[in-house]
Amino acid sequence: MPRALIFGVAGQDGSYLAELIVSEGWEVYGAVRTMEESSLERLSAVREKIRLDAVDLRDQSSVDRILAWAQPDEIYNLAGQSFMPATWEKPVETSDIAALGAARILDAMRRLRPKARFCQATSSEMFGRPQLSPQDERTPLAPLTPYGCSKVFAHHLAAAYREKYGIFAVSAICFNHESPRRRPEFVTRKITRAAARIKLGLDKELRIGRLDSRRDWSFAGDTVEAMRLSLRRDDPADYVVASGLSHTVKDFIRTAFAIVELDWKRYVIEDPSLMRSEGAVPLCGNAAKARRELKWAPRVGFEELIGDMVEWDLESHRTNAPALAAPWRPKLGA
Repeated sequence: MPRALIFGVAGQDGSYLAELIVSEGWEVYGAVRTMEESSLERLSAVREKIRLDAVDLRDQSSVDRILAWAQPDEIYNLAGQSFMPATWEKPVETSDIAALGAARILDAMRRLRPKARFCQATSSEMFGRPQLSPQDERTPLAPLTPYGCSKVFAHHLAAAYREKYGIFAVSAICFNHESPRRRPEFVTRKITRAAARIKLGLDKELRIGRLDSRRDWSFAGDTVEAMRLSLRRDDPADYVVASGLSHTVKDFIRTAFAIVELDWKRYVIEDPSLMRSEGAVPLCGNAAKARRELKWAPRVGFEELIGDMVEWDLESHRTNAPALAAPWRPKLGA
């Protein structure tokens, strides 16, 4: 049975990827920061079908140990802190895990599993404030956050190992992707939870940053499917993974509140203290290469994504279900 190893398996993306790979009959090994049950709730659907181990990406021996144990045919690196305020609070830790962690994985591969295939999840944060939109694989990288800088390092290092050692290494340049498994501090989940809680009478308002901020949002399950497909190619290459559509935060709010039949203007307050600076050109991905070479396209649209998130937040508050244990969409991978 072929084997996959996922670093960051307990996160939003890792949990969807684990479910996808398990559904294809593969054996899945997962690297997590901690084995505490509270941190594994996203994995509830496949917890008994995958093998987990606590791994410290800051420790080479820890990385070596799980590669030697798992003996994987494919390796996915999804680990790292992606919540921007937290990356500024802990820039050294962010870099050690997201940048040097990728280096430790690649070097362990070189020594222990040189024939395995490797997918590095990178980010649109690598583009910083681009001059042109949409962005593709040739857009200059000019990151403006510790997270973005770390992802640039991992992105270039994957290419360097590909060139020098012949390792099958690809980078998936992922634009914003969301789901009901997104942590509550992220703006999208903050919005959908607020819509649900206000509808249920649990909250009275939502304070938010810039309403005119634009992002390219897609479904996390679609994003990990592109990662999976990137390792099915004969030759390794890097791919932008995005919907290609730009929406404002206001669009997101309006859609979420419409689902619960509320007028968002009555409940939403634009709070200057929560605002981040924005570039003149929005982040929006051109995934033409992924569509052409991987035969990939997003399956879940903007409104459907928000609907899933709002419905899960309503359900979790009504039933006290674990906030991050939303079900897998059955049609993914069909």
